[in-house]
Amino acid sequence: MQKSKDKPEADHPAPSRPRGRPRAFDRDAALQRATRVFWEKGFEATSMADLTEAMGIGSPSLYAAFGSKEALYAEALGCYQQSYEAMVWQRFFAARTAREAVAFFLADSAAVLTGGAADIPTGCMVTLSSVGSEGHRELGELVRAARTVTFDRIRARLEKAVADGEIPAATDIEALARFVQTVQFGMSIQARDGAGQADLEAVADVALLGWDSRIAAAEAAAE
Repeated sequence: MQKSKDKPEADHPAPSRPRGRPRAFDRDAALQRATRVFWEKGFEATSMADLTEAMGIGSPSLYAAFGSKEALYAEALGCYQQSYEAMVWQRFFAARTAREAVAFFLADSAAVLTGGAADIPTGCMVTLSSVGSEGHRELGELVRAARTVTFDRIRARLEKAVADGEIPAATDIEALARFVQTVQFGMSIQARDGAGQADLEAVADVALLGWDSRIAAAEAAAE
């Protein structure tokens, strides 16, 4: 009897189940949500549970994407500056004079810091951060560098005003820039404590009176 050329079918093992993969997520959107949590609560008060809940991911995905809570906070600082600083600085840079720039800066700060300009937490994430005094030296340096940006921008605008003859060369621009910076930082704390937009606009008006007085004194000294 001739053997059949057909070979008996071999038993095939059941197909293996695909190896599980972490759930895909939008990294940029997750970073935005983490930024908001850090903004509202600060670094130390924000737990990993707070972050994973807000970001909609598990701890393994968070560590895989960002490395650590500290690294995530560092990215959140950059995200905050990139996403929100134009709300305060745009009209400052477009202003025709230094006084107008400062007036815009403080008025826009009053709106933004109190949440009047958008649905965002009150206060400034950078100004309110205490991470440097909580034992995180490198993060503290990042925060201090970010705070310095405010002073540097105001000082640069005043230097231009002196060069353009808008304000007297005798003006102490270091002190004047520090004054404006201090007012704006204080507005951030007031906003977090519940001050409203109108309250901070009144502060801005008083600050501009101080500006005018300082410029007038410099003009009188130059005569």
